[in-house]
Amino acid sequence: MRKTILYSLGVVILALAIYVAYLLVSAEEVKRPSAPKEIKTVFVDTVVNSTIPIVIPANGNLAAKERVELYSEVQGIFRYSAYPFKPGQAFRTGEILMRIDADEYAASVQSAKSNLYNLITAAMPDLRLDYPEVYPKWQAYLSGFDLENRTPELPEITTEKERYFISGRNIVTTYYNVKNLERRLSKYILRAPFNGVLTEALVTEGSLIRPGQKLGEFINPKIYELQVAVNKSYSDFLKVGEEVDLKNLEGTQDFVGKVARINASVNQESQTVSVFIDVEDPRVKEGMYLEARIEGRSEENAFEISRKLLNDQKEIFIVRDSILDVLTVRPVYFSDKTAVLNDIEDGTVILSRPVPGAYAGMVVKTYRDTTNMASATNFNQLP
Repeated sequence: MRKTILYSLGVVILALAIYVAYLLVSAEEVKRPSAPKEIKTVFVDTVVNSTIPIVIPANGNLAAKERVELYSEVQGIFRYSAYPFKPGQAFRTGEILMRIDADEYAASVQSAKSNLYNLITAAMPDLRLDYPEVYPKWQAYLSGFDLENRTPELPEITTEKERYFISGRNIVTTYYNVKNLERRLSKYILRAPFNGVLTEALVTEGSLIRPGQKLGEFINPKIYELQVAVNKSYSDFLKVGEEVDLKNLEGTQDFVGKVARINASVNQESQTVSVFIDVEDPRVKEGMYLEARIEGRSEENAFEISRKLLNDQKEIFIVRDSILDVLTVRPVYFSDKTAVLNDIEDGTVILSRPVPGAYAGMVVKTYRDTTNMASATNFNQLP
C-alpha cells in the first residue's frame, strides 16, 4: 500500500510539473514598452546677409621709427657731452652728443691749411704778371682765407690757361687734401640728428674711443612702428592708410595706429607678410607689446558664424520643416573664433549653437536664439 501511494504521488507531481511548464511556455510574452522618440530642441538663427568688415588680429612689439646706432669713425678720448651721456637723456637737434679729443689731429689740419695758403701766396706774383684778369678774385680769396675757420671753396677757374697754371702749382690737389682732413675732423664731434632720447650708452666720459666702436643708440620718442606678421592669404584685405585699433597686453589701454607700409615679399618659412603700423601716442614706449585689429576690406553679401558650426567638409546644419539638413558653404575668411560665409540665401534658418550627435534628417524643435550670434563674445559662451 505504501509503495502504491508513493508511486501515485510521484505521478501527480510529475504531471503537475508538466502542466506548469506548459503554462509557462504557452503564456504570452510580456513586451517591454518602447521608449518615446526624443525630439531635441535646437537654437536657430535666420541668415540676414550684410556687409561685414574683415578684421585681422595681429600682435608685435613697438620699435622707434627713427633710430640711430652711434658708432665712432675716429679714435680719441671722450671729452665732453652737452648733457650726461646716459640712457634716458634727451637731446635737441644739433646738440653735442659726444666730443672726442682732436687736438693732435686738428693741428695736422691747420698745418695742411697753412700749406695751401702758402702755395696760393707764392703763385700770386706770377698771376699778377701773366694773368692780370684773374688776379683780383684770387687776391679776394686770400683776403678771406682764415686758418681758424673752414677752408673756403677755390675761386671758379674760367680759362684753360688759368687751370693749367693753378694745377701746375699743386694748389687743387692740396685744396682737396685739406677738405678731406676737415671732413674727418668734423667726425670728432657727434651731434643729435633730431630731437630724441639716448636709449643706450656704452661709454662714459674719459673712455678711450676706437674706430668702429659702438657708442650707444639714439631714438625719436615721438613716433613708433609696430611690425606684425599677417598670413599671406589675408594680405589682399589690407590697405595702406587704414586705421588700426591697438590694445596693450593687459587690455587696459587703447591706442590708434595707421598702416604705413606692407611688405611686397612673403616670408618663405612662415608664409606671412610683414605689415608696419605707425603709432603716435605719448603713452607708448619702445619694446611695448601691443595687439592689433586690422580692418581690411569689407565683404559684401556675407554672414558671420561661429567656427564651431562649420565642419571639416565646409558644411553647416540648416533647418527645413523641423528637419536638419546640411548646406555646403563658401568661407571667405577665418578668425580665431568666427568664419565669414558668402552666398547664403537670406532667410535660411541655421543652427546657432552646436548640437551633439546632429545628423541630416534629424527631427528637431527650434528655439529662436535672441542673442547676437555674430558677436565674438557670444561665440565664447557657446557650449
